[in-house]
Amino acid sequence: MLKKLSKTSRRDYITYGIVIAFYLIVQLFKVTGLLSSHMEGLLVPLTYYSLAAVSLNLTVGILGELSLGHAGFMCIGAFSASLFSVYTKGLLPGGLRFFIALLIGTILAAIFGFLIGIPVLRLKGDYLAIVTLAFGEIIKNILAAVYFGYDEAGLHISFKSFQLQGEGKMLINGAMGIQGTPTDSNFTIAVILLLLALVIIQHLIGSRDGRAIMSIRDNRIAAESVGINITKYKMLAFTISAAIAGSAGVLFSHNTSTLTATSTYFGYNVSIMILVYVVLGGIGNIRGSIIATTILYALPELLRGLNTYRMLIYSIVLIAIMLFNWAPKAIEWRKKNLSSIKGRFAK
Repeated sequence: MLKKLSKTSRRDYITYGIVIAFYLIVQLFKVTGLLSSHMEGLLVPLTYYSLAAVSLNLTVGILGELSLGHAGFMCIGAFSASLFSVYTKGLLPGGLRFFIALLIGTILAAIFGFLIGIPVLRLKGDYLAIVTLAFGEIIKNILAAVYFGYDEAGLHISFKSFQLQGEGKMLINGAMGIQGTPTDSNFTIAVILLLLALVIIQHLIGSRDGRAIMSIRDNRIAAESVGINITKYKMLAFTISAAIAGSAGVLFSHNTSTLTATSTYFGYNVSIMILVYVVLGGIGNIRGSIIATTILYALPELLRGLNTYRMLIYSIVLIAIMLFNWAPKAIEWRKKNLSSIKGRFAK
């Protein structure tokens, strides 16, 4: 049956199979007691960073535009979903509350992606990267300074601290962020969302719209000359990418009880880190983004016992992966050996 599938379909199914196999292995380790509590705590962060890397690869690898604002879209998804969950805690069942929060975070991130994309996608290269980076920093700094709450008099929002009258609750408390977000996300939900994002992106890539998007990446002038609507397809890819990044932010916010808009969680370093995952996994290689994220996120934690040497080893691994993926000699060696292996299996 696999022979009847196209090369693209086989590649997609292999990607889904890798994610499902990883999930099953983790569950097996849980049942047998081989998975430590520390490593178990890394599973959800590992998955939402994989989601963020996959979404960024859609913009950088498939659309061909360099964006450094994905931490901002994650921040929008995280705060909007967390606000809803905190406000409705005790009013809705946990599963339904998280589902609605996920929709809210994803849709709002998509809306912001669309609105930001209108002026931003007219830019190219470094200019686009700088503007999207500024957008992420603006969102983070605004949410770190805003105070938002409600009392008997209604809703209140300000950039200065204020006192609530009577019965009320502060939802966003400035730099202290949002307190008491229910931890509704788990590894199973995270993997389902990752698989859903993969299905959406892989189907987009294989569709007519996806081919139009890639033609814009390869040669904008040629694509425009054959009647492809450049603005439409760039907005489509950027909006979907922002929505998936927003869903990653929802997972993040519901994996911690305290959500703050700090540089540690949503700063430009986070956007750069996600971009590193994309580049090392291979620009345009969706499966590679997941594998690179898994290795590079888990590696510092696995090496924590080596104390000061762990970051040195991490840096060496980064350099080795970069050389293996992008050095001309390594590419030549890889193609030669892979072709010989495929020839042996064909025989």
